[in-house]
Amino acid sequence: MQPLIVVDAANVVGSRPDGWWRDRAGATRRLLAELDGYRGDDALVLVTEGRARVDRAGPDRPADPHAAVPGTPAAPGPSAGGRVTVVHAPGSGDDRIVALVAEALAADPGRMVTVVTADRGLRDRVRALGATTAGPRWLFDRL
Repeated sequence: MQPLIVVDAANVVGSRPDGWWRDRAGATRRLLAELDGYRGDDALVLVTEGRARVDRAGPDRPADPHAAVPGTPAAPGPSAGGRVTVVHAPGSGDDRIVALVAEALAADPGRMVTVVTADRGLRDRVRALGATTAGPRWLFDRL
């Protein structure tokens, strides 16, 4: 099955001191545009929360908080216009990421799942499920 990269949008956006705090949604849209340029074969999921909510369909059609992981039976395709599946966490982004990782690994225990975050607590939680982790620099080096 296709490897999966799950991106903690809040953490990755916050890793660059580019004024993201003035426009969280705009910074998240910029990250989404960068992810669309990713040339690897991995499935990509961008998990957003709070004011960083973005969706390709616009504000009248928000991202689905219950979207399934690409490559699992209930999974939708990427959002219109790109290769990244956007999932908006209605509560904790970390909790939604953990749930997505658990879902992906339950569907295929041998699947390679990488979570991109610098959050130590989140790293520990997803590693306990069998995922690997990488920091924001790892991701930026691949874009």
